[in-house]
Amino acid sequence: MSRTVEAQAPVSAPVQAAYSYCEAVTGQQARNFAYGIRLLPADKRQAMSALYAFSRRVDDIGDGTLADDAKEARLEETRALLGRIRDGRVDEDDTDPVAVALADAARRFPIPLGGLDELIDGVLMDVHGESYETWDDLKVYCRCVAGAIGRLSLGVFGTQPGAPGIERAGEYADTLGLALQLTNILRDVREDAGNGRTYLPSDDLAKFGCSTGFNGPVPPPGSDFAGLVHFEVRRARALFAEGYRLLPMLDRRSGACVAAMAGIYRRLLDRIERDPEAVLRGRVSLPGREKAYVAVRGLSGLDTRHVSRQTARRRA
Repeated sequence: MSRTVEAQAPVSAPVQAAYSYCEAVTGQQARNFAYGIRLLPADKRQAMSALYAFSRRVDDIGDGTLADDAKEARLEETRALLGRIRDGRVDEDDTDPVAVALADAARRFPIPLGGLDELIDGVLMDVHGESYETWDDLKVYCRCVAGAIGRLSLGVFGTQPGAPGIERAGEYADTLGLALQLTNILRDVREDAGNGRTYLPSDDLAKFGCSTGFNGPVPPPGSDFAGLVHFEVRRARALFAEGYRLLPMLDRRSGACVAAMAGIYRRLLDRIERDPEAVLRGRVSLPGREKAYVAVRGLSGLDTRHVSRQTARRRA
């Protein structure tokens, strides 16, 4: 999945304006995502911004204040727009800059746009109030809203020809998306509860005495909330370890982008592990200087080299 020749072609003024709009949306709203994509060359950064802007539109519909039937209608309208993009029926003078930018990105890179259909499916699960009994159930949702984004991003990044294990690149991108989403779920457990949503599997909640939910700044009475968090952290760490095997398959700057984005979430996971109840008191986040450090570390290639050494030892 190497970059296409078309990815080098210049863009027209209307398309450039559309990309600028998407980059502005990304810079304003993607707190962690933006640190990674800054490390990409311009064409890949623009394409990733277009993917983010479209994905953000879908998420905003699901998280908005419209009635559920209105949300469903808006999501299906967005799916129809995606169909127009897929069929090449969006012109560069279209009035929707996100559609213009994504259509151009899809012409330049082998982006599997069906992943955005999966994202819409996942947001519809939220609209319908789905809950998840087991981890296998939750994985279906995570693959829709995050694993698909990993596979879409891989279409922009491309892979290094001849990289060992390259046939599993899509699988690793998907798994890394699951790791990021599970970290998100842990971080946002109180906020989601306030919105009437519970993502953690009910089997896990019952096991640790947390079935009554998380509606306050302290754990449910008699629960082992720390045990629940540590259990889910271990699951997320295993997903990160598997997903990181993607890094040696990417070029230096794409690998730096992935390492930076994933590194920020791994550090969030560290903070959550050290103080599980922090997620009930407020939103756990990293200061900007720490995010910048993670981005520099990604650009240095330390994580990629570490994964490469581990892979070589496994093959020996």
